[in-house]
Amino acid sequence: MNILCDKTELIEAVNNVQRAVASKSALPELEGILMRAHGTTLYLAGFDMELGITTTIPAIIKEPGEIVLSARMFGDIVRKMPGDQVSIETDTRDNAVIRNEVTEFSILGKSASKYPDIPKVEDGSCVSISQQLLKSMIRQTIFAVAAPNDPRPIYTGTKFVLLPEELRLVSVDGYRLAMRSEPMHNEETMQFVVPGKNLQEILKLLKDEEKPCSIIVGRRHVIFEIDGYAVISRLLDGEFIDYERIISPEVKTKVTVNTRAFMDMVDRVALVITDRLKSPMVCRFHDNSVSVSCTTPLGSANDCISAQIDGDEEEMGFNSRYLLDALKNSETDEVVIKLNGAVKPIIITPREGNHFLFLVQPVLLKSNANY
Repeated sequence: MNILCDKTELIEAVNNVQRAVASKSALPELEGILMRAHGTTLYLAGFDMELGITTTIPAIIKEPGEIVLSARMFGDIVRKMPGDQVSIETDTRDNAVIRNEVTEFSILGKSASKYPDIPKVEDGSCVSISQQLLKSMIRQTIFAVAAPNDPRPIYTGTKFVLLPEELRLVSVDGYRLAMRSEPMHNEETMQFVVPGKNLQEILKLLKDEEKPCSIIVGRRHVIFEIDGYAVISRLLDGEFIDYERIISPEVKTKVTVNTRAFMDMVDRVALVITDRLKSPMVCRFHDNSVSVSCTTPLGSANDCISAQIDGDEEEMGFNSRYLLDALKNSETDEVVIKLNGAVKPIIITPREGNHFLFLVQPVLLKSNANY
């Protein structure tokens, strides 16, 4: 292989595909970036058997070929090289010489013949959505995905639900739920679950623009095509919770509150809480106000803001981080908090519309132990 390409384009491609490269693997080739030179383009790929990211950039191909180069070393080299162009030349022993006018590196690569095949989705269903909208939907639900070590692997991902006139994303972790819905005409109805850690990488590629991206869904994998990149993710198997069943339509108290004011108050009171000194945050909804208090061995804190309250007064305990995560991801000036008793989950929705719904399970307080 003997090629010449623009350094800026190469750096961007390497930075992005490198995120799918395995940090440690029993197969050494997976710790590298696969490069194939053919025609007028250089193909680059990273793959860790769970996630793959591929792209192509323009290049002058003097001699076609392929090789696998260490992602860490090759990435560091191209990022630190001076000049505007980079030349890469390999021989039959998988030695690679990376150079420009004044700088030259020689490193040992690996044979591309041992690189695993990256999954393809053939005859899959395809939907198109704006990058800006998909980015917003993922961002507003991914915070409620279960931790990677959760004993229920299906909850470590976000469920995509395509209905005839709606796209819905749902995440749950046993203590909270996040759901985001948008009107969208779909030729087919389907459901699939994408691992949360792979969605984090997809988020980094999506732009706050109306430019479209494609989602191609197969039986075992899904491909997100974004601005010349293909992100290939495996799908999670298992039975996802019947989330509609746990969203109660009953409301005893409705609280309308300024999102920023409530978020800032929770953030302030949480200063006396640490990972080592955990304690529930007590919220009282009464007299058109929301009062928050917490006591730990570090000290105590109390705060209060005004709110519009319709219905019964209530006192509840919460994990401060779960409550704060929901408020931070509301992305609206005011929220409506629906209460149905001291031990039932609260539901947070926008004041106007219904494009998101967050559910947070309360922490049982001693005063509520008889419920």
